[in-house]
Amino acid sequence: MTQTWWIIKHVAFEGPALIGTVLSARGIGYSVCEPFDGDSLPEASECAGLVVMGGPMNALDDTGHPHLAAERALIRDCLALGIPVIGVCLGAQLLAAALGANVFEGPTGEFGAGTVTLTDAAKSDKAFGGIDGEMPVVHWHGDTFDLPEGAVLLAGSASYPHQAFRVGDNAYGLQFHVELTAAELPVLREHMPAGTAPDADQLAEVEAVGRTVIGAFLA
Repeated sequence: MTQTWWIIKHVAFEGPALIGTVLSARGIGYSVCEPFDGDSLPEASECAGLVVMGGPMNALDDTGHPHLAAERALIRDCLALGIPVIGVCLGAQLLAAALGANVFEGPTGEFGAGTVTLTDAAKSDKAFGGIDGEMPVVHWHGDTFDLPEGAVLLAGSASYPHQAFRVGDNAYGLQFHVELTAAELPVLREHMPAGTAPDADQLAEVEAVGRTVIGAFLA
């Protein structure tokens, strides 16, 4: 069976962004799945890698979004087979939920350009080891999660202590966004809460970090 990287989207306006760019630059093909628009999810055996992107829904809202239960099952199947997984924002919450952790509403919405603080464990991590201290990111979430059992905490912030984690050697959950570039600025201005979209200079800083983190993850 032919395997490819799969990128799971949850909203129409979201694209593969920097993740797709880095995959293509490395000669890695990928397919995009939009289950909200009726696409069938791939089987884990079809996945060379799995990227689960963000969205406005709660990770456990199976009534409103029936495909989420199947996504969590797909994540578990990929983890069992040792297939690389990266979850971004909602994707991080789905990864946490797939591993049995609680997902719940955070203390307040966190939106716009900001930073996260890397943990000591991040210093020796393959994806985050090239970054020192505070890391520029884009926040766009209102939910959070408990750290899954056995996970390694890699980054946090004052309001959301669980911002990034690793499970095993090749599964990462990123509550924040580092996959955005200046090309996404019009979409961010349209869809983020008024006045919270980052500016072009802030996105350039995020993109630089994103290239390091995503590139190291794919290495």
